[in-house]
Amino acid sequence: MTDLAISATGLRKAYGDKTVLDGVDLAVPRGSVFALLGPNGAGKTTTVKILSTLVSADPGSGPVRVGGHDLATAPQAVRAAIGVTGQFSAVDGLITGEENMLLMADLQHLSKSEGRRVTAELLERFDLVDAAKKPASTYSGGMKRRLDIAMTLVGDPRIIFLDEPTTGLDPRSRHTMWGIIRELVNGGVTVLLTTQYLEEADELADRIAVLHDGTIAAEGTADELKRLVPGGHVRLRFTDPAAYRSAADALAGAAADDEALALQVPSDGSQRALRSVLDRLDAAGVEADELTVHTPDLDDVFFALTGGGAGVPAQPKPQTKTLTQEA
Repeated sequence: MTDLAISATGLRKAYGDKTVLDGVDLAVPRGSVFALLGPNGAGKTTTVKILSTLVSADPGSGPVRVGGHDLATAPQAVRAAIGVTGQFSAVDGLITGEENMLLMADLQHLSKSEGRRVTAELLERFDLVDAAKKPASTYSGGMKRRLDIAMTLVGDPRIIFLDEPTTGLDPRSRHTMWGIIRELVNGGVTVLLTTQYLEEADELADRIAVLHDGTIAAEGTADELKRLVPGGHVRLRFTDPAAYRSAADALAGAAADDEALALQVPSDGSQRALRSVLDRLDAAGVEADELTVHTPDLDDVFFALTGGGAGVPAQPKPQTKTLTQEA
């Protein structure tokens, strides 16, 4: 437990007759990225609000420790150890980026000289020096998000909560934000990230918890979660009906699509499994015109665990590879 930046047992929260969290357990190792993955309304933001002392858990919840401090008995110590970047920017658009940073330094009770030093360092680190004297209202979405995180870092927190940090950003800004998060973790910071983007969790997180209907449906590394879901396969497509029939005979048990002249062979996506399929085709003297390997990804995991996942943006499936051969 001493290696955990965040630990929580049986988190519960209800608003009236609506249960938002129903016994959530969390264990976040120090210096890691932990992702809470789920659609809108799954309880991600409520979890962050409880862990960051913004709202209280309901009676009956178990103990919570953040940064080594008990949430119930030492909330001030917890606040001193954390930084929070919410879904909605805390940036004041009426003042400049630099003034936003200096204001945050004042709130952290830094001296004038220390506040200016930290502000200058963070503006440079987040590539905001050229825009520092401009009103924040003129910043792009990505720039505002970078400024928001820079403001969070003024107090040098060792634990940071990022609540859907890339929602609404264009792909370039999203990748920039991913780079920033990786740099933070390389510097020893612990990040608890909430996201509804499956690709983002796969890209960043050391461990992922899938939050569904107020409970943790599953938790593990991305690879561990993917192994929960069957359905990996190799899909072979042919243009020659005779070759298709020969391949179907050679690959007994493959699912056949006579209209598309395609076969689907169960596979775990490994090199050995793929070689076995190709060897059987070679032995039959058959060559497929197109070969596609599909292994389960976080989309499959999420849909399998939640029975749908409405509200989760569809993401590209990088595990799917298509090889086309000349007939």
